[in-house]
Amino acid sequence: MQNLWCEPAGHSGFACACALPRRGLIRGALAAGAAALIPASLRAQAPTLPRRRRIDVHHHLTPPAYKDAVLRRMDFFPLQRDWTPQRTIADMDAAGIDVAILSVTTPGLAFAEGDERRRLARACNEYAAELMQRFPGRFGSFAALPLPDVEGSLAEAAYALDVLKADGVLLFTSYDGKWLGDPLFQPLYEELNRRRAIAATHPTSAPCCTNLQMPLFPDPLIEYGTDTTRTIGSLLFSGTAKRFPEIRFIFSHAGGTAPFLIERFEFQARIPASGAQLAGGVRPALGRFLYDTAQAANPVAMGGLLQVVPASQVVLGTDFPYRTCTEQVQGLAGLGLEDATLRRIESGNAEALLPRLKA
Repeated sequence: MQNLWCEPAGHSGFACACALPRRGLIRGALAAGAAALIPASLRAQAPTLPRRRRIDVHHHLTPPAYKDAVLRRMDFFPLQRDWTPQRTIADMDAAGIDVAILSVTTPGLAFAEGDERRRLARACNEYAAELMQRFPGRFGSFAALPLPDVEGSLAEAAYALDVLKADGVLLFTSYDGKWLGDPLFQPLYEELNRRRAIAATHPTSAPCCTNLQMPLFPDPLIEYGTDTTRTIGSLLFSGTAKRFPEIRFIFSHAGGTAPFLIERFEFQARIPASGAQLAGGVRPALGRFLYDTAQAANPVAMGGLLQVVPASQVVLGTDFPYRTCTEQVQGLAGLGLEDATLRRIESGNAEALLPRLKA
């Protein structure tokens, strides 16, 4: 079986030459969030967090049908494989998280084909809706879509948003070497734009970059932030973001490497063909997107992001189960932000995005 890190959504094959042995999973855990493995007895010694409303927009679940389908094909990262609603709620409670918006993460649904991919998307979304019913007020959902199957995704988005009352949809940063600014996705964007829907994104690895001979550098370490930046650039310089301004995109991990490449983006915008695709320039265009704090609750990442976009565009994300909610909340608390700004990031901006969540 292949290692999860080598088979992200968008990598169509199962003969990835970068497959790591099981010990690679351990190294990947260390690189991508070993703090989630800290014993509860040690985590309990962490300082008490002040009680305030918190909404986590980047929080993963593992639906049973999805887990079964993955395990038939590849190794599953243990933290994801062993996920349960009870573990999620316990971790939320430890950090004072009131609501978590759930989404399926890597490997996504790309390992399945045709009708199976559609069925898995439906199973994931119905399971998330079931959790919303079982635990009132604790969960929301960003619906899984069977992309790059656009026709199936249009049908699933309608069902998830209208029938299951999902809060938005989840898109991966790329599919089969196509980033989110590709014309392939235009029919879906037309519908999402009409609905003013939320489109949360999650990074994956492009097919070009999963075959690197770097066993100590699993894909999430570098490629995830890079692919987030590729897809942001794709949306901007293709004109897609300008054509569909009502879609409320959320980018993971403080926008990947985009804040650190701002000068390059702005230089690209000087080229008339590129600049014409932007609504008001690079920074105003980036300032229309939202960004979560998952694995970025540190002075370097958040400092860079807040130099590029206003705090009104930043929302709390934890990336559970790959990181604990407490880690991420404590990281934000340690940034020295004004209390009003911190409250906006922890809940106010999410409440503005999703009014149903207002306390």
